[in-house]
Amino acid sequence: MKIGVVGKGGVGKTTVSALLARSLADRGRRVLAVDTDSNPNLGLSLGLDPVQTEALPTVPRSIIVGSRGDLTVGELMADYAADTPSGVAVMSALRVTEAAAGCTCGGHATVRSLLGEALETETDDTIVDMEAGIEHLSRSGGTLAHADVLVLVMEPSLKAVITARRTIALARELGIGAWVGVGNKVSDDQHDLLARLCADHEVPLNVVVPASRDVVAADRTGTPLTRAEAGTVWAAVETLTDRLLELASLPVPQ
Repeated sequence: MKIGVVGKGGVGKTTVSALLARSLADRGRRVLAVDTDSNPNLGLSLGLDPVQTEALPTVPRSIIVGSRGDLTVGELMADYAADTPSGVAVMSALRVTEAAAGCTCGGHATVRSLLGEALETETDDTIVDMEAGIEHLSRSGGTLAHADVLVLVMEPSLKAVITARRTIALARELGIGAWVGVGNKVSDDQHDLLARLCADHEVPLNVVVPASRDVVAADRTGTPLTRAEAGTVWAAVETLTDRLLELASLPVPQ
C-alpha cells in the first residue's frame, strides 16, 4: 500500500503515521515511512534520537529511480533510508535548513516520483506523513497522485473536518479512490461532536483515537509510545491497520 496521512496542522499526523507504521511492521510487513515535513520529526516517533533524526539525509530532487534512472529502489533505500528501533525504515523528503531558501516544490516532486516507482520491490507499505493542509494535493500532478489510500486525520473541530472534506474533493480529482477518516485526540465528551461534524460535512469517521496523557507525554519528550502505554490508543490504531489491509485486498477500480 501507498498511504498518505493528511490533515490540518496540529491534528497529530506524525503521531498517527508513526503508530500506523509500527502496527504494520509488527505484523511482519516491510514498512517505509516518508517524512515530508520541512521540519522533520517522524524519526523521533519511530525511535531515533535527535542526533540520528537530524542526520537523516534528504532525498535530492535530482535523483530518479527505477527504469528511467541510474539508481535502483534498493540503492535509494540503502543511501537515504534509516532503520529505526521500531522496525520501520524512515526517509526524509523535505528539510528547510536556511532562511529565504525558496519553496519546497522539489521535495514534493521527489515524493510523487518515489510513489510512482516500484517501491514494493523493497517495501510492502509506504506511509507518507504529509505537511499540514491541502496544498500538496493542488500541486502540478499532485504530490500524492500515486497514493492508494488517504488517512484523513481530524481533531474534534470544524476546521479539521472542513479540511478533510476539501481533501476528499481534491483526492477525487487526482483519481485517488479510497480514504479513511480518523478522529484523533478525541475525549469522551467530544466524540458526539466530531461524529456530528463529520456527518454534516459528509466526511467518513471510521476510526476514533482517544485522547491520552501517555501520547502527550511521549510527544513532549520526543520518545516513541510504548506498547505498555495507552492501550486504548493502540487498539484504535490496530483497527485502522485492519481497515487499511481490508482496502488493500479490494480489486483496483478500472
